[in-house]
Amino acid sequence: MMRDRVRTLLGDVAAGRRTVDDALAQLDAAPVEDLTFAQIDHHRALRQGYPEVVFGEGKTPDQARQICARLAAQGDGFLVTRADGAMREALCAAYPAAEADDLGRTVLLRRTGAAAPAESGALIVTAGTGDLPVAQECIVALRAFGHASRRVADVGVAGIHRVLAQQDALRAARVVVVVAGMDGALPSVVGGMVRVPVIAVPTSVGYGASFRGLSALLTMLNSCAAGVVVCNIDNGFGAAVAASRILELGA
Repeated sequence: MMRDRVRTLLGDVAAGRRTVDDALAQLDAAPVEDLTFAQIDHHRALRQGYPEVVFGEGKTPDQARQICARLAAQGDGFLVTRADGAMREALCAAYPAAEADDLGRTVLLRRTGAAAPAESGALIVTAGTGDLPVAQECIVALRAFGHASRRVADVGVAGIHRVLAQQDALRAARVVVVVAGMDGALPSVVGGMVRVPVIAVPTSVGYGASFRGLSALLTMLNSCAAGVVVCNIDNGFGAAVAASRILELGA
């Protein structure tokens, strides 16, 4: 159960609008549910602000469906990342209200009564069009966490004027996620232009010597621009979690 729902529930008990037994009935679910092939952490939302997110890769569509059914039963919806076509189709068939994103390979079911994501000041920047799937995973995850974001695509260093033309958007952001493959140089450029946190995400986009993103990762780790932090290769979801926490601390 999400923290805001628990806070409202406890407030209702304190105000006499609900009984203690009624509140206990809503809170008595076990913190962990055993599905034999998965252990679902139902208290993650209480600890971290959002329910457990399902990593679809390596799971069958039926396994993902069963996990999502238990998450959805809590009223908090679900988010699945790295969902292949068969998994997206199965989940959308089971949950018509779910939003599948083919580019980001995600499936999002919004929690009951969830408000539309609020404009947050998050800016997602990609070096190339090939980096868009990782960027879109980040955008959908931020949306699931309640944060709308803007995207600037294909402004890599091969045409440096493209990112320089985005100075107004960069300066207006509260946090910038830069997604880049190949040489991975764009986060350093952006890091030298802004005063807000920059989260760099290397992608596996590139030719052989990029070593499936390792070259970009090492470039980002060795950035001379202050304030650049780095996520793992292709980890748009991890960047979204970090950006979300930065935004919420600022709020």
